[in-house]
Amino acid sequence: MDELGFLTDPARRLGHLDKQMLRIIRVIVDIGMHLGLAIPADSATGGAGFHPGERWTPEPATAFMAAHHGSDIPRRTSEISRYLGWPGQAIGYKLGERTWLDGREAARHRLGADFDLRAWHTGVLAQGSLGLADLAARLARP
Repeated sequence: MDELGFLTDPARRLGHLDKQMLRIIRVIVDIGMHLGLAIPADSATGGAGFHPGERWTPEPATAFMAAHHGSDIPRRTSEISRYLGWPGQAIGYKLGERTWLDGREAARHRLGADFDLRAWHTGVLAQGSLGLADLAARLARP
């Protein structure tokens, strides 16, 4: 979106960054709760003081979301319920995004000045629904 000029308005850019932060929180919460991991004492989760040593459960996950995102209580509750019922979704989304961005960057590097972002997107989307391995393989083709 940014590359296409849709985020020149500061409010839109802030909204975009807010959504990125929410996606990062979702990955942390998804992994932590489904693997029953302990919250590290010093980490990106807010450093010492954010429930160190506790296991990720809905309660600290909700507190973590409250500390790092401006969503209200109903939204936080909904997010936590969503990821409890859909294990791996947040991670799958981020892996897909990374595959997409890596493929796009490879095409940009391969084509140089001939790279056309809109044409690239149109061509990739025309491939239809693909699993990540198939998508990565198609994006790697010259």
